Amino acid sequence: MKNTIQWGLAAGLLLTATPSWSQTVPAGQVTLSGTLRDAVTNEPLVGASVFVKALGLGTNTDETGAYSLPLPKGTHTITYQIIGYEPQQVTLTLSGDATRSVKLGAQTQQTQEVVIAGVRAEDNVKKAEMGVNRLDMKTVKLMPALLGEVDVVRSIQLLPGVTTVGEGASGFNVRGGAVDQNLILMDEIPVYNVSHLFGFFSAFNPDAVQDMTLYKGGIPARYGGRLASLLDVKMRDGRQAERLTVNGGIGLISSRLSVEAPLIKDRTSVALSARRSYGDLFLKLIPEQRKNQAYFYDLNLKVNHRFSARDQLTLTGYRGRDVFNFADVFQNDWGNMGASARWTHQFTPRLVGSATAVVGQYDYGLGVPKGTQAFEWTSNIRNYTGKADFSYQLNAQNTLSAGVSSTRYQFEPATVKPLNAESIFVALKVDNQQAGEYAAYIDNEQTLSPRLQVQYGLRVSAFDFLGRGTAISDYVGAEGQRKDPTNTRIAKDGAVVKRYANLEPRASLRFTLTETSSLKASYNRTAQYIHLISNTTAASPLDVWSPSTNNIRPERGDQVAVGYFRNFQDNAYEASVEVFGKRMDNQIDYVNGANTLLNKDLEGELLYGRGRAYGAEFFVKKNQGALTGWVSYTLSRSERQINGINADAWYPNKYDKTHNLNVVAMYALSPRLTLSGNFAYGTGVATTFPNARFVYEGLVVPVVSGDRRNNYRVPAYHRLDFGATLKNRVRPDRRWRSEWVFSVYNVYSRRNAYGIYFRQNEDDPRKTEAVRLSVFGSVIPSVSYNFNF
Repeated sequence: MKNTIQWGLAAGLLLTATPSWSQTVPAGQVTLSGTLRDAVTNEPLVGASVFVKALGLGTNTDETGAYSLPLPKGTHTITYQIIGYEPQQVTLTLSGDATRSVKLGAQTQQTQEVVIAGVRAEDNVKKAEMGVNRLDMKTVKLMPALLGEVDVVRSIQLLPGVTTVGEGASGFNVRGGAVDQNLILMDEIPVYNVSHLFGFFSAFNPDAVQDMTLYKGGIPARYGGRLASLLDVKMRDGRQAERLTVNGGIGLISSRLSVEAPLIKDRTSVALSARRSYGDLFLKLIPEQRKNQAYFYDLNLKVNHRFSARDQLTLTGYRGRDVFNFADVFQNDWGNMGASARWTHQFTPRLVGSATAVVGQYDYGLGVPKGTQAFEWTSNIRNYTGKADFSYQLNAQNTLSAGVSSTRYQFEPATVKPLNAESIFVALKVDNQQAGEYAAYIDNEQTLSPRLQVQYGLRVSAFDFLGRGTAISDYVGAEGQRKDPTNTRIAKDGAVVKRYANLEPRASLRFTLTETSSLKASYNRTAQYIHLISNTTAASPLDVWSPSTNNIRPERGDQVAVGYFRNFQDNAYEASVEVFGKRMDNQIDYVNGANTLLNKDLEGELLYGRGRAYGAEFFVKKNQGALTGWVSYTLSRSERQINGINADAWYPNKYDKTHNLNVVAMYALSPRLTLSGNFAYGTGVATTFPNARFVYEGLVVPVVSGDRRNNYRVPAYHRLDFGATLKNRVRPDRRWRSEWVFSVYNVYSRRNAYGIYFRQNEDDPRKTEAVRLSVFGSVIPSVSYNFNF
């Protein structure tokens, strides 16, 4: 019955689309196309609006700053607009297809604005998309920062529907989803681990990032592979840079340097960014610590070349790594790396296509270099992706998108080998795995009337678990219990061991109530074929990715959301309320005492069941004036029901947070000085505490009776941060610009609990006491210096 409903819904979507796609272009219609750029930096303005108010027709620029707008022949006044820039109006008489490129200058008012960027202000009400937040780096860089490190991921956690399990935790959780259920793309390169220094800082160099978009719902059909969200991070590229520009910064933890320059005027540009921490440099000043290393670094490279007005090639490369070496005692390193190449071709003013090749990798290593315990442990995941995407503006009411993609995965779960003959370790290898993921999609954004706009599409995905010439097994046993391998056989290299396929319909709708308010609704079905195997509260660099196999089934999720959106005072304020409900199948959990590392029978440790999440998100944002910022509050629940856990009853996810409140404010005290502050409050995460104990030879052993899971919560999390950005005086005859950034993290020294553990009381061994583990227990001031020329 479920499959019948899915196929029926998919067919309905396609039939609904057919009348729109078959429309002919009206006689007398022409196309106005061109690009929008920043008047100073020449960077493309992504998501800027181009519209004719009198006709109610408009469009947005794509990620290259290009636009295409079908219009009837005649004289029209075209408005070019994006938040943070002075709008332009141009009156044109069109008798045939025409090209018009525009450069917009920054607003002249002396205020700093929060820009959840990429759309005109009223698009909060006018567009069909919902569950989408945008931030640009101008906003992020004004926020208070931990130890002066501007952090993309930490800023995302201040948006509605986004949480984290605590300080020092890698990644983030969206609408009750797990960390691995977020697809994170850096110019199409997947980022598997988004953190440096065990979760304290993100893997994104702020000087290399242009902007970012978080999709929590209403995810376009072109994206898939994860259940919860998409974080699309666009990197700076210095596109069409007119001169050499240099940006940099010096902080307490790291320093940064970025260079953007034209290589061939109006044709080729390059952007190169580097960041490195220098804790190990200070260690060298201490004689007994000189052999130790502790640092992270990031390298970003982006090259653009325009072959012609219709053809462009973009190359992106990234490498980021953490290194922790303690002389000859222990070594550990991990990191991401990847590259992408994208060719974009404009076939006609209305039809644009792109072909993209991507390679990505995450790996880690640890070990002991010398002695009788010398060993090396490595693990990695790699992907090789090819994709083609097309966008066709059928007419002013319909924009059609379609594409295909193919990805090959290679997994090396764990390889351990001794480094000398005296080592006590023996060679051990968990068999490598490989898989293929394939998808095709079609999507249409359609304006049915001035009040009604819809976006609907269908994504068809398939996944092949492939043999590697090694043994595979089926794991069977009692439901809810550890399972044993049976039917062990050799899977031929490249042979399809198990194939999965899913239909993933997507739909969003906007109904305008008034000029400043609208109702929206969306539905998403998503499928996830690769999984992060982790039974800890927070993901760690040593967690292992696994494909769906003959035993591990793909995760599936269905999300429905409705919302009310309203703007006030000529779009100076935006407000929204979104209510969502999500059902998830084939959620993964673990038997009690599961061993997830170096386990050849890992699949026997896994349990499967259902998940659900539901809640309401409240969001108010002020765009204009000396005081800008936003307030977000999320009321939600995230739960699971898995046979064999918690007496088969529903229990809260480890990252479930009932209440989550964030306040972000920035105040431009003067053209040179901007003050900022953040306040965050969240319900404590769910965790499993012992509810009984036994004594053995005087030793108290806490135990959990009744098969309870996540039966308690740690104390609530709350924190206040302050920041200030002071720009140095500018000399008109010099290009040098600089600023000082001051931050105070955890102003009132809150000792937020990262975890709770239990021990015997030192004074009275008969008593058991709970001990709070806090990452930060005091106020943390910092200062950094930024410059550009």
